[in-house]
Amino acid sequence: MEGFLNALVLLSNFLVIPGLAYGCQLALGALGVTLIYGILRFSNFAHGETMAFGTMVTILATWWLKSSGVTLGPLPIALLALPAGIFAAIILCLTTDKLVYRFYREKKSNPVIFLIASLGVMFFYNGLIRFVIGPSDQIFTDGERFILTVKEFRESTGLVEGLAIRTTQGITVVTAVIIVAALFWFLNRTRTGKSMRAYSDNEDLALLSGINPDRVVLIAWALTAIVATVAGTLYGLDKSFKPFTYLQLLLPIFASAIVGGLGNPVGAIAGGFIIAFSEVSITFAYKKLLTYLVPESWAPEGLVQLLSTDYKFAVSFAILVLVLLIKPTGIFSGKSL
Repeated sequence: MEGFLNALVLLSNFLVIPGLAYGCQLALGALGVTLIYGILRFSNFAHGETMAFGTMVTILATWWLKSSGVTLGPLPIALLALPAGIFAAIILCLTTDKLVYRFYREKKSNPVIFLIASLGVMFFYNGLIRFVIGPSDQIFTDGERFILTVKEFRESTGLVEGLAIRTTQGITVVTAVIIVAALFWFLNRTRTGKSMRAYSDNEDLALLSGINPDRVVLIAWALTAIVATVAGTLYGLDKSFKPFTYLQLLLPIFASAIVGGLGNPVGAIAGGFIIAFSEVSITFAYKKLLTYLVPESWAPEGLVQLLSTDYKFAVSFAILVLVLLIKPTGIFSGKSL
């Protein structure tokens, strides 16, 4: 029985809890992709760099607050700096829309043109971020805090394996729930949210109903900037910030949105957790887990790892290709907002 409990703790510590936190981050990122696709009908390849830009400003604001002696008790100071990152990301998205996307929108360009334009925007954002904060790893210098430490868990349970829950993981889950609940309430309960859904369902009919398309687009970009900055900051707090990492995150984020059904917020959330747990479980080394569950003579010698962690993004790509071949519309059939 003790072996089973140790195996359960090990699985929770290295697979379930990290997968849950990573799934929340991917789900929020995929929601931003889904919002833009649902309203403007194009895949925004600059979304990962939008996350990076908002996170970068949050980091700079965190450093400034820390140097000023500001503290937030057991919570990271980055939570106080987050509004600055959100505001900067909103300004960036609205400026980009005005200077780039509006031109193609007025010409009623093909979605492929928007996609190509977003690639150019992506490279511009990436260069700007590297110029401001540099290409290397950056940390929030906020201190690593724990809700539950391995030592405390071992002392209270007497088990060999210990369970650790970082404060950033708890914040990630709680923040994701709040953001998702607020977003769904906004889209389903407010007049503006209903206007956005109507515009997404039928643009011509929405215009005949008196809905202002410019206002809908503005709010869509603002919401996208908010979820992108929150997702990027949570990822940076949980791990570290490096501009190129957010460019790599674009693959699992798009995979999450497409697997769930591009344009469907519920699908984005489901897809985020599917991709996250697939990546974590396939790259997890099961050797130690099996030693607790099987007789000692049966214990494996190798790591029992399907793929190295270096190839975790290949998991997202494989799932994405598989879904596109079997069901291109995704789990939730790519419904609109």
